[in-house]
Amino acid sequence: MNSPPTTRAFHVMAKPTGAQCNLDCAYCFFLKKDALYPGSTFRMSDDVMEKYIRQTIAGHTVPQVTIAWQGEPTLMGLDFFRRAVDIEMDALRPGMTIENTFQTNGVLLDDEWCEFLHETRFLVGLSVDGPRALHDAYRKDKAGNSVFDKVVKAARLMQKHQVEFNVLCTVNAVNSQHPLEVYKFFRDELQTPYLQFIPIVEKEEGSDPCSVSSDQDSGVKITNRSVQPGQYGRFLIEIFDEWVQRDVGKMYVLFFDGVLMSYLRGHSSLCVLQPTCGEGVALEHNGDVYSCDHFVEPQHLLGNIATTPLPLLVSTVKQLRFGQSKSRTLPHVCRECAFLFTCHGECPKNRVLKAPDGEAGLNWLCAGLKAFFAHTEQPMKAMADLLKRGRPAEEIMQAVKRTA
Repeated sequence: MNSPPTTRAFHVMAKPTGAQCNLDCAYCFFLKKDALYPGSTFRMSDDVMEKYIRQTIAGHTVPQVTIAWQGEPTLMGLDFFRRAVDIEMDALRPGMTIENTFQTNGVLLDDEWCEFLHETRFLVGLSVDGPRALHDAYRKDKAGNSVFDKVVKAARLMQKHQVEFNVLCTVNAVNSQHPLEVYKFFRDELQTPYLQFIPIVEKEEGSDPCSVSSDQDSGVKITNRSVQPGQYGRFLIEIFDEWVQRDVGKMYVLFFDGVLMSYLRGHSSLCVLQPTCGEGVALEHNGDVYSCDHFVEPQHLLGNIATTPLPLLVSTVKQLRFGQSKSRTLPHVCRECAFLFTCHGECPKNRVLKAPDGEAGLNWLCAGLKAFFAHTEQPMKAMADLLKRGRPAEEIMQAVKRTA
């Protein structure tokens, strides 16, 4: 089936094993999605894999296309990805390159995996929540055992084989209390310069709730594993203060870079901070496509790539409305906020509160985000000014030292 190219940029997060995983992370929202496919083997067929790759490549006119693998892709086995790379090479058009991204918990990585990841230049996201005690708080295997040593081993193996990887660290109720311990572990012990912090905002489903404040109660309860709004702000602020004093240009924190782009270009590079969304869809193991990996729900099913090519699915009226609803449903209090230009209400999945005036749609993280934006406004402006003048952003560190 031919896939017509589209002028609408799109990114696909393929989950070749669906909701299956070899870990049992307490806060993982995706494990419950197995109920959507009762009786499934949760293994992507080569046919679906080939359609995903060919339709993604054929659907773009840009010189570089990303093929992304999420969930726990190592469960598919190494040969699956060898076949995938062969298909990519066959499907590539002249002048086009492929960027493969790969998110994993690292438990199954060994020398053979890392040799492959290096040779094929995969960009890997490794899930780690900090030093042992903080990582083990919510990330364990099916038997309740720690996997921390295996994850650190995976990081060392990737460093040995020169695999480019970044750390994916959730910010939850436990590690959010120790921001500098988390940051310094990654910087000084794990020695990885690329960090992505992912706030856990988990809706109550049978666990002990943390009730929202009465003046903002929307009827939604948030679990006690989730990060509290104020603590999320303090977590980011303490890490930012350490980073801006000594690590600019050496450590790369995705959220900081995304906010800086708002000051530099007027819009962020992060989907959660953009005014609209909908360009990143989720591909299930059987070829089903959903509006977003945070909205893998029947009402957000767009179709299946076996019958409708990906470029057409991401361009449907349904998906366009999904993306536009991010700004359309923004509360009035957000529209008047001084930091609207860099926040845009953050991710719609986290909009579980009512605003002080009673309007629905306020983000759970709002108080923490506003505190962070206010605290970092001046250094962000200064770094943006440096970059606009062709100067390196790390010169901000000298300015910070002079005012300290």
